[in-house]
Amino acid sequence: MNFLDKMERKYGRYAIHHLTAYIIVTYIAGYLIELTGTGLSSYLTLEPYYILHGQIWRLVSWILIPPGSLDIFTIIMLMFYYSIGTSLERAWGEFRYNVYIFSGILMTIIGSFLLYGIMYLIYGVPYSMGYQFSTYYISLSIFLGFAISFPDMKVLLYFIIPIKIKWLAFLDVAYLALEVAGNLYSGNWPQCVAIFCSLANVLVFFIISRKGKTVSFQQKKRKKEFQKAVSRGQAEHYRGNGVTKHKCAICGRTELDDPNLEFRFCSKCNGNYEYCQEHLFTHEHVK
Repeated sequence: MNFLDKMERKYGRYAIHHLTAYIIVTYIAGYLIELTGTGLSSYLTLEPYYILHGQIWRLVSWILIPPGSLDIFTIIMLMFYYSIGTSLERAWGEFRYNVYIFSGILMTIIGSFLLYGIMYLIYGVPYSMGYQFSTYYISLSIFLGFAISFPDMKVLLYFIIPIKIKWLAFLDVAYLALEVAGNLYSGNWPQCVAIFCSLANVLVFFIISRKGKTVSFQQKKRKKEFQKAVSRGQAEHYRGNGVTKHKCAICGRTELDDPNLEFRFCSKCNGNYEYCQEHLFTHEHVK
């Protein structure tokens, strides 16, 4: 049992349900504030100088700053992030998903104070963060977490081109590498610090988990029960002349059909039902 398993058993009941929905709501609130044109958003940013001088609400209010300008593309992306965030919450369990998101927020705050301290020591004057630390990287961490957990899941690029999500993740990482290189070349290394701190939760979370593909405690329990049933000969799946370990309850495919297929047990189905990666989030729960 790893560190997160122990934490989940002790504090799992305090996890916030439907966290992705709350994240999207904060983005919507941020867009509404920007549309008012009152300049109120400038009082919401993550600015260590003002926080140290009494404006402690900025420790939380920066989450209201949306990840980009409001347009049709942004609306589509918010719907996409809601979909994959909800899927992660189901696959990992609410506690692990909470830890992932809030650790990203915490590391962003720590990074902002670290950068502020470094810049103050170098220049001897307060350094303004502006919008360097934003929720853009929180959204990106959700996408990267989903891509690491379900690399072979296919999405429709531009609603037409089917592509595995891992290739989109590689493109995002390549773009980030170019952005970091460009900032270093131009001498804007503070932005590089902001990027690394904001995405540190991706690395830390999967190190703590000890593996990239995490499942909830309930799913692990169901899997153990299923394995015991298999050992008693009560739940064997036959395919040709061999015995398979996994079989999708919807399409009937096993690991013999495709060795790259991933299978998961659904924690919301009443019974030991296993699904492939394409039907895990689309099936109707058995009650």
